Amino acid sequence: MKSLTISKIAFFYMAVLIGCLALIQCTEAQLKAGTKTEKPRSIITSDGEIDDECSIVRFLLYANEWDIEAIVTSSSQYHWQGHKWAGDDWIDPYLDAYKEVYPNLIKHDPDFPTPGYLRHVTRMGNMSAEGEMDMVTPGSQLIVDVLLDDTDPRPIWLQAWGGINTISRALKTIEEEHPERMAEVAGKIRLYCIFEQDSTFQSYILPHWGQYQITTIISDQFEAFAYRWKKIQPKENHKYFAAPWMKENILQNHGPLCSLYKSHKAGENDFEEGDFRSEGDSPAFLHQIVTGLRSTESPDWGGWGGRFVWVRDNTWLDPAPYEGYVHPEGRYFRETCWGRLNLNNGVTSHNDERMKKFFKPTWRWSVAQQNDWAARADWCVKPFDQANHPPIVVVDHALDPKFKPGTTVRLSAKGTSDPDGDELSYRWWQYEEADTYDGMIEIENSGQQDASFTIPADNSVGKTIHVICEVTDKGTPPLTRYQRVVIQVKK
Repeated sequence: MKSLTISKIAFFYMAVLIGCLALIQCTEAQLKAGTKTEKPRSIITSDGEIDDECSIVRFLLYANEWDIEAIVTSSSQYHWQGHKWAGDDWIDPYLDAYKEVYPNLIKHDPDFPTPGYLRHVTRMGNMSAEGEMDMVTPGSQLIVDVLLDDTDPRPIWLQAWGGINTISRALKTIEEEHPERMAEVAGKIRLYCIFEQDSTFQSYILPHWGQYQITTIISDQFEAFAYRWKKIQPKENHKYFAAPWMKENILQNHGPLCSLYKSHKAGENDFEEGDFRSEGDSPAFLHQIVTGLRSTESPDWGGWGGRFVWVRDNTWLDPAPYEGYVHPEGRYFRETCWGRLNLNNGVTSHNDERMKKFFKPTWRWSVAQQNDWAARADWCVKPFDQANHPPIVVVDHALDPKFKPGTTVRLSAKGTSDPDGDELSYRWWQYEEADTYDGMIEIENSGQQDASFTIPADNSVGKTIHVICEVTDKGTPPLTRYQRVVIQVKK
């Protein structure tokens, strides 16, 4: 008995030692790559519009990418109880379908949340009228509980797919009951709004919470992924949204969740049966997928959810479409958004270069996003060895190096790998819109694993240059991931 006990003790300490060594190796690899493995925390509020229902399909297929704290149904200027309302239980069929595909999804990543957990965090918010924020609702209270929980210091992304009223109600509860914690709570919040679909950001959040400078993104670029995508997406992207692609990769033979996707019906607004309909809300969560673009570090860095510029009150809006453009004061919505107003007047990306440029921060990623979505649909029905998984991009140097002008910067993606053993292609490119350096660099061997460039000597001191390492595998469908290197030019 004694020898058995000693053996158990020895085994225990050996296991601890192995675990520590593995942790050290993992930590060293992460530090070397400069990557952050921390998952974003996410809360969505949705008005149940048909494009929200489309977005929820994609959202659930990426549920492993975030810690989902709440899924809350809310109202908007378009939908509320009694007015074009999808019903209080609109999300139930999607959660039921997720439950059916969950056993296969976890074959690809065990981090997919259980169906029971998603049910537990799905609540009803403020839905009785547009902008209603007087009532404390189960949804608003859950948001309160998450924001007041001080056991997790990570930021919390609050996504307003519809109106902002349930989020506003939650913040009002905190103001009324815990005013001493407002600064602490504000420091956690990252707010991403699919424009302002009610007035409560202007009428409540800015007057009562503005002093705390909550980071707020308000997007009009979402239109590139919404109903009028044909007028915005470059024509070479259209095949990834058209019926043949949708039927082959999403709608057919991909399980019950994908089959619920509400694509266009025949003859509907000049679309074919099966055409992509709209996911105007998807950029709110695409922004937080950890792709290596590091888009959550600053709204003006850009990523799968678009790129934004600081305007006022720590509020970030779409980049100006032309020199001299002035962002509107007050509410940013269908009556004031430059992109939407021009679309309403018949302007498209195909007849106006300004429109193409305005929406580029979103549509430039569309092909990679659609292929990625198709792979997720495969995860619903295929075993691991018959589906594709994205490459793991590693850079063999710091992500934020500092160099003097005239220095040759060596770039290396040594250590990059693919879970499926697929061959990889590399592309290093300058994300010039995100730079503070106003100029172009020439990257040598940009299509190789190792590349280089020389920092210009002209007016570059104190500036940053953003270089993206884009890696695509040769699987089916081809999948892309990135790593952003931000070079700071020092004296």
